[in-house]
Amino acid sequence: MRLAPEGLREWGSATIVTALAIAPLWVWCPVIWLNWVVTGVVGALWVFVVQFFRDPTRHPPKTIRPGDFLSPADGVVSAVLRVDSHEAVEGRALIIRVFLNVFNVHVNRVPCDGQVLDTTHREGLYLDARKSESAMVNESMLIRMRRQDDLPVGVRQVAGAVARRIVCPFDGGETVTRGHRMGMIKFGSTTELILPEGEQVEVSVEVGDAVTGGRTILAHVPLQSP
Repeated sequence: MRLAPEGLREWGSATIVTALAIAPLWVWCPVIWLNWVVTGVVGALWVFVVQFFRDPTRHPPKTIRPGDFLSPADGVVSAVLRVDSHEAVEGRALIIRVFLNVFNVHVNRVPCDGQVLDTTHREGLYLDARKSESAMVNESMLIRMRRQDDLPVGVRQVAGAVARRIVCPFDGGETVTRGHRMGMIKFGSTTELILPEGEQVEVSVEVGDAVTGGRTILAHVPLQSP
C-alpha cells in the first residue's frame, strides 16, 4: 500500500508512539491478557492513522470524453449548487461539493488537463464538514485553473472539525493533467469542483452519489475550438 508523502509526519509519529506504548508493556507487565488488549487497541489506532494516508493508484475510466471533469475527491456528493457569482470563475458558477469522511481516501485529484493560475488560502472556522454552513466559513484553499481551451475551473479544499491542515502542492503556473495528485486535507473534509454555469454544462451526479477521486465523472463541458 502506497502512503501519501503528505502524511509522513503523522503516520511516522503514529508508528513511533505505537512502538513506545507496546514494547515496555510486554517487557514489564506480567498480565498477558492485558498486554493483548492494550496491544489490540493501540494497534487499531495505528491502523486507522495509516489507512487515512493511503494513496492508491487511480486511472480514469475508459469511457471518459475530452470535456469530462473527474471528481477531485473520494466521498459522497453533498450538494450541487448554482450561484450568481464565484471568484473561481469570475461569474455565475456551478458547484459540486463532495464530503469526505475519515475513512475515505483523502488525496485530492486534478479534475481536468490545464494550468494552475493561483491558489488562495483563507483562514476560518473548523465546523463539522457535514454541516452545510461549514463550506462557507471554514478554513479553505481555492485553486484556480484554466482548462486547455481557456475555460476557468476551480477546486476548493475545505477543512472540517477534525481536519486542521490543508496541503496543496501548487503555487501557480504548473501544468497539470487530469487525475494528477493535488495534495490532501487531513482527517475529514469537503472538496468542491467549481465550473462556469451555462447551457453546455452537463452534471453527471446527484446529491447522495458516492464518487471516487480521479475516476468518477462529475460533469461535462465540451471543449471549445481555438
